[in-house]
Amino acid sequence: MTAPSVGRELGLLRRQGAHDRAAPASESASTSVPPAPGTMATDSWALAVDEQEAAAESLSNLHLKEEKIKPDANGAVVKTNANTEKADEEEKEDRAAQSLLNKLIRSNLVDNTNQVEVLQRDPNSPLYSVKSFEELRLKPQLLQGVYAMGFNRPSKIQENALPLMLAEPPQNLIAQSQSGTGKTAAFVLAMLSQVEPANRYPQCLCLSPTYELALQTGKVIEQMGKFYPELKLAYAVRGNKLERGQKISEHIVIGTPGTVLDWCSKLKFIDPKKIKVFVLDEADVMIATQGHQDQSIRIQRMLPKDCQMLLFSATFEDSVWKFAQKVVPDPNIIKLKREEETLDTIKQYYVLCNNRDEKFQALCNLYGAITIAQAMIFCHTRKTASWLAAELSKEGHQVALLSGEMMVEQRAAVIERFREGKEKVLVTTNVCARGIDVEQVSVVINFDLPVDKDGNPDNETYLHRIGRTGRFGKRGLAVNMVDSKHSMNILNRIQEHFNKKIERLDTDDLDEIEKIAN
Repeated sequence: MTAPSVGRELGLLRRQGAHDRAAPASESASTSVPPAPGTMATDSWALAVDEQEAAAESLSNLHLKEEKIKPDANGAVVKTNANTEKADEEEKEDRAAQSLLNKLIRSNLVDNTNQVEVLQRDPNSPLYSVKSFEELRLKPQLLQGVYAMGFNRPSKIQENALPLMLAEPPQNLIAQSQSGTGKTAAFVLAMLSQVEPANRYPQCLCLSPTYELALQTGKVIEQMGKFYPELKLAYAVRGNKLERGQKISEHIVIGTPGTVLDWCSKLKFIDPKKIKVFVLDEADVMIATQGHQDQSIRIQRMLPKDCQMLLFSATFEDSVWKFAQKVVPDPNIIKLKREEETLDTIKQYYVLCNNRDEKFQALCNLYGAITIAQAMIFCHTRKTASWLAAELSKEGHQVALLSGEMMVEQRAAVIERFREGKEKVLVTTNVCARGIDVEQVSVVINFDLPVDKDGNPDNETYLHRIGRTGRFGKRGLAVNMVDSKHSMNILNRIQEHFNKKIERLDTDDLDEIEKIAN
């Protein structure tokens, strides 16, 4: 699989808006984003670079360096340099980037064995769940679209959410589910079911936290609406310029909160009073971005009382929950518990070293003594990761490098190559610690132990990092490199937190290394 084409679409969208383009004469649900022109390099690395260049123009406006004007606590206007906020912004942007990365690299749905909890608004009404899409009495062209996408039966979240979303009258819903559970397909199906194609105005509105995530949802709508040619879709994203005074005739609008708010209020491209379904996707990512929360609430307040409100979030900390309750009145609530990660099937060791070079030597000794199918090696900084990848390459290893300055599409291409076994070692910074399932990973090495911004042990990241070796019922191996009193202290605190002993390993003793492999 080559890297996805979000980058191409980003570049194109700047040059061509929805207003100046005729609907394509294909049989699929048409959209305001044109298809990519010409052929591009097929090698996934080259493709990623092509797309990075295509996207650079559109994404450059996300990294403006100009001074920002901001009122202080007393309302006085103070100027702040954008760079002073960068550390804060990077973390927030990363949440959206991580979510996008998960979508790009997910080849199938997560096989979730956990229980679904449904809290109904009206406990007296019967609770329906479905085991097949036929039970939902969908329009034939939508059922065809669902099957064409490869859904044979509803996923856990779809079994419970779809009957509520497609009920008469439609029900409001707050749903918690992790990436890869089929929730995007569920709310897309709800939107497509409510559209009356004869009415040439927006009837469904979907908010996404970023431009790229909006495009991903758009792809699902296009796939599911493949056999519904009269259905039209528009993107309300920065760069999609329309003539003032124009009304949009597309039935579904997907966009980011700022642009959607402008289109509804200032520019009046959309009549919010005619919206029948309002979807707020990735609420936890949304509220991590300044301004999105207020904009979303303002949009929701313009909608009619009988508009169906659907909100989705992977996590539900208090801030997300408060936001959800403001946006969705009288909700039904569905929670899909996350897969529990465990250290039970993982053997954990630590190696004592004095410096970076000794850590590298210990790594080479490990590789010399045991057969490692594929390994992930985590470093604290980009600099260490680059150095380590170069050193391993010199030793003849096939190495892939993943770090935060890469664009999301590039990261997806690297992960895909690693998944396919083209590289056997993946050296990475924290950026990829979550959401990547590679069945062949048998060893995880913490070249640097995970710490939070205050230098304390980051137990959750430790669990995510090494948890990936014990997946799919296999036994995993985790090796931690300790090079100072401070890192020994971190290791001891991690050990106490999980109440799991981490054994010392002498990497100069070949017999000892061979024992751990058995």
